[in-house]
Amino acid sequence: MEIAIEKLEIATNKMVTLTYDLRVDDINGELIEQATNENPLQFLYGTGMMLPKFESELSGMTKGNPFQISLSKTDAYGDVNNEAIVELPKHVFLVDGKFDDELIKVGNAVPMMSSNGQRLNGLVLEITDETIKMDFNHPLAGEDLFFSGSILEVRDASEEEINQMLNPAGCGGGSCSTDNCDDGSCGPDENSAGCGCGC
Repeated sequence: MEIAIEKLEIATNKMVTLTYDLRVDDINGELIEQATNENPLQFLYGTGMMLPKFESELSGMTKGNPFQISLSKTDAYGDVNNEAIVELPKHVFLVDGKFDDELIKVGNAVPMMSSNGQRLNGLVLEITDETIKMDFNHPLAGEDLFFSGSILEVRDASEEEINQMLNPAGCGGGSCSTDNCDDGSCGPDENSAGCGCGC
């Protein structure tokens, strides 16, 4: 007598583990992020941890399913917002009266906090004697995103996992990219969650 093992489908409150390659511009574009078998992306489905369109495309998939997902910039991180490029007075960056020119240099992403406590990453664009020009756009703003990967596991999340995912102790808020944790989900270097993050 054969016993069929039912495969769980991706749905709300399922713990999903997957691999992906993330490229920009088109499916053959530059590889900018990767979740591998050794360091996969794991997230709780349906809790806003990932980009909504990315999640909806995964709905109903089961272990072993390959996927290709294309997200227009509208469904990803939107257009570049010129209002998110600001000049801040240099004194804001002083620590104990000193300027850290190792951390604050052109091209560096600097973790900061807004006046209402929101965590942000700002890219240093320009440094003058008086000001620092910062770009607080998501690093993938203005980009179409292309994911290809495979579902490694789908299982019921434990109550503890649901509580942990909904009330994270560390990073603060929603979607991701490499080395960054600006709006909620961390990049692969943080906790193996990426842009599908992504975000």
